[in-house]
Amino acid sequence: MFIAMNRFKIVKGREMDFEEIWITRETQLETVPGFKKFHLVRGNSEETHTLYASHSTWRSEVDFVNWTKSEAFRLAHKGA
Repeated sequence: MFIAMNRFKIVKGREMDFEEIWITRETQLETVPGFKKFHLVRGNSEETHTLYASHSTWRSEVDFVNWTKSEAFRLAHKGA
């Protein structure tokens, strides 16, 4: 098993916009070999921003790396 995480600082007041992007985007993850699950976690709010973390679980690190090099990855991240 391999876990990949990213952290995001979102400007205070834009949290709902950020969450909506994640809810409505087509990630293509379900079609990727080795993908297990994905979570977006909302963290603490500070004076100027709110922290978020994305957490994806993969069968192996090789599966994750292959995803990052795939056309599905490029499509899921276009405009990001």
